[in-house]
Amino acid sequence: MSETGKFKKLSQALCRPSVRFSLLTLLGGGFIAGVIFWAGFNVVLSATNTEAFCTGCHEMKINFEEYKKTIHYSNRTGVRATCPDCHVPKEFIPKMLRKFEARHDVWGHLIGRIDTPEKYEANRKAMAEREWARMRASGSSTCKGCHTYEGMSAEIQDPAAVKKHAMAAKPDSGKSCIDCHQGIAHELPKDAE
Repeated sequence: MSETGKFKKLSQALCRPSVRFSLLTLLGGGFIAGVIFWAGFNVVLSATNTEAFCTGCHEMKINFEEYKKTIHYSNRTGVRATCPDCHVPKEFIPKMLRKFEARHDVWGHLIGRIDTPEKYEANRKAMAEREWARMRASGSSTCKGCHTYEGMSAEIQDPAAVKKHAMAAKPDSGKSCIDCHQGIAHELPKDAE
């Protein structure tokens, strides 16, 4: 049988109404299968969006140790920002795009791109610049998931910070949190600008 004949036979089999099952049974089965798929998808998505998952690779131990020395890890209020809070958007589509971008991180892990402290330091600037660019592109949306200009207490901020925050809060300012707050959770590259 030719390839065209095989394709036509398969196409007819897939498009032909079922002899065994009613349309209601097929729709119900499809719905249940969809719910099971979606539930499984969300379980995997949630599991890959935890600090334990992020720091499970030995490459992440370096920046995790840096992060543990910052105010995002330990502070007077006990509120902690975890890896996904800063590095993964909350909204579904941006989150999915970020998860897709993470394929580069998985590949880097598989080929050992930053598997030693020396390799990590050699790549620190490129990793930081990539993350800063991503944060700028989103208007530092992950920062603003916890920090809002309206929620900031001007009375306990430095006057220069109050002025800069007021300017950055303007919609046309073009400023992003990361423009002033690089190195807030991880060490800056030695040759950072």
